[in-house]
Amino acid sequence: MLTEDMSDLERLRHSAAHVMADAVKRLFPEAKITIGPPIENGFYYDFDVPKAFTDEDLVQIEAEMAKIVAAKLPFEMEDIDREAARTMFSAAKENYKLELLDAIPEGETISVCRHGDFVDLCRGGHVEHTGRLKAFKLTGVAGAY
Repeated sequence: MLTEDMSDLERLRHSAAHVMADAVKRLFPEAKITIGPPIENGFYYDFDVPKAFTDEDLVQIEAEMAKIVAAKLPFEMEDIDREAARTMFSAAKENYKLELLDAIPEGETISVCRHGDFVDLCRGGHVEHTGRLKAFKLTGVAGAY
């Protein structure tokens, strides 16, 4: 399981990715989210948005992230059944989450992570609460098809 093998730095980075996704959804509700893992030099999240993020958007996203961090929202993991997950992500119109859900083999545990109102399909590996993220910087945007 992801949580057992993660270093403290990976947990921070994974948590930061979730906070960034939350901030993006707050500012750009039409954004569709995919995955957001920690990586060697930080974190990222894949988004499907109608137009590419600009440098000004990154400034706004960072500011929204700072609000989420200041709220010290706990990261809460929860195992849920497949139908509950399907219902939740269908209602949210998160089609990429439905694809990821379909890729999870039958019988395997399905878990979500919550902080505040944000919920994402996730195997875990987080710090206790958003307030543990003391420093972060969004440095760029990369396009993909």
